[in-house]
Amino acid sequence: MKKLLLHMTCCCFIVLVSSLQGHSQSMKLEDIRAQMVKEWERAKAYTNEYLNTMPADKYEYRPVDSIRSFSQQMLHLAQANVFLMSSATGTKPLGYIMHDMENAAGAQKKDSVVYYVNTSYDFCINAVKNSDVSKWAEKRKFFSFEEPMFALMLKAFEHQTHHRGQTTIYIRLQGIKPPQEKLF
Repeated sequence: MKKLLLHMTCCCFIVLVSSLQGHSQSMKLEDIRAQMVKEWERAKAYTNEYLNTMPADKYEYRPVDSIRSFSQQMLHLAQANVFLMSSATGTKPLGYIMHDMENAAGAQKKDSVVYYVNTSYDFCINAVKNSDVSKWAEKRKFFSFEEPMFALMLKAFEHQTHHRGQTTIYIRLQGIKPPQEKLF
């Protein structure tokens, strides 16, 4: 199913780019890079709204014992941002974000979580800015998968969206309205 979704995403992207080439203005790889940077910057701002909405004394809250706390969700998001984007682009990962932060006692407080999350978004933004767009179609090995660099970058974006979205219920269970959806 995931493979089908990835192929559908790539096909939609190809159709979009192909259809734009027939118009007076064609979309270039640099335009796509600029849009991806813009999307990561929007995602960072939106995630910060979540980080600021959850009260500092509720960062260790978990709806049930068997799932991550709010801080663990956000730290997982940060670790995955760095891991997935470094895997996609070949950018050297930030070593201090790569260890098991979501279970590190010293990383659970709001100020630490905010720092690590923002650092991870900055890493992703810079990785996109500094990547060679001419190589975005090249296949990259990721565990047992082999996908284009661009597709892996999209997976990194999808992952952070998923985990931020999961924390919506954490905020609602505190009786707080979560941030308004931010598509643009």
